[in-house]
Amino acid sequence: MTILTETKDGPLVLSPEDIEEIGRALDELRDRVAADLGERDREYLYRIIKAQRGFEVAGRGLMYLGFLPPVWLAAVASLAVSKILDNMEIGHNVMHGQYDWMREPDINSREFEWDNVCPADQWRHSHNYMHHTFTNIHGMDRDIGYGVLRMDEGQKWNPYYLGNPIYAFLLMVLFEWGVMLHDAEAENIVQGKRKWADLKPLIKGWWKKAGRQTLKDYVAFPALTGPLFLSTLAGNATANLIRNVWAYSIIFCGHFPSGVQTFTQDETMEETRGEWYIRQMLGSANIEGNKLFHIMSGNLSHQIEHHLFPDLPAGRYPEMAPEVRALCEKFGLPYNTGPFAKQIGSVWVKIFKLALPDSFTKGDPTPGVIVMRKREATEAGV
Repeated sequence: MTILTETKDGPLVLSPEDIEEIGRALDELRDRVAADLGERDREYLYRIIKAQRGFEVAGRGLMYLGFLPPVWLAAVASLAVSKILDNMEIGHNVMHGQYDWMREPDINSREFEWDNVCPADQWRHSHNYMHHTFTNIHGMDRDIGYGVLRMDEGQKWNPYYLGNPIYAFLLMVLFEWGVMLHDAEAENIVQGKRKWADLKPLIKGWWKKAGRQTLKDYVAFPALTGPLFLSTLAGNATANLIRNVWAYSIIFCGHFPSGVQTFTQDETMEETRGEWYIRQMLGSANIEGNKLFHIMSGNLSHQIEHHLFPDLPAGRYPEMAPEVRALCEKFGLPYNTGPFAKQIGSVWVKIFKLALPDSFTKGDPTPGVIVMRKREATEAGV
């Protein structure tokens, strides 16, 4: 594989030997951190779990005084923080197997269930396997647009995409439900590539998990507050909405801002370890922020590091990021990072831009980094 990127002196050529060196360096970083995992990581996780439970108890308790507007707002805020921590810094990371080395059943990737309508086993398939294995490969990674949006010029335009901004808004406010339906592959059902009968196992899981979540948030807990049923119902719905908007925004900032690259299946056939690492770096983006911001994002603000090392504890990403960035700088690779406002702004610009036919937009036919297969580099004498 050869990487070319424009510089003031012309194209930068990264040889197959360079790519192997990058792979070795990232493997060494991974091995070094994995060997150092221990009590520090265990204590960090349990502090987050303790905080999450504390916010949930506070939020549920304050709902009993929800007739006071300031208290109701405090209850919603506490519950929203609890749900964000549960989904982002705990659930997402535990289900990636980041803490399986602790061998504790309550935080085992195969047993953990989160505060979300999507069954954990379905999420592990669509996210852990499909997305992280085939990151940003057209026709294989369904996270490119989630089967609903046009998020890349490689997706052929059709009139349906005129509604891109509307679909994006709906996905944002109903994000947990969109995540739940992801494995259904609705676009393949519409195109006749998948049968409705194939959904039976999925529907069974949806009914069980979503039913339990709906009962908890919209029936059981509101009922416990008696005459404040409607107030609590509204509070729980608002907390879920805040969690959905936040999760959507963080995830989209990590995958779709300006500069993130996608790939074809031909470009990624028979990848070496180094080539896989480079695809992960080119297909991801980071968000800059303080320590609290990183915790609330589940450290997915370090999406580049997460895509490189998805099964290492996310709390380690901040200390790994400088080494990854230095490696990118050494070889001339882009390290896509920026403030939240910049990254989310470029995402929404892309959503509106790609709603239009190609003839109405100024396309960028040459990506910032061109990926060529190793055989092509050999044939070209590179």
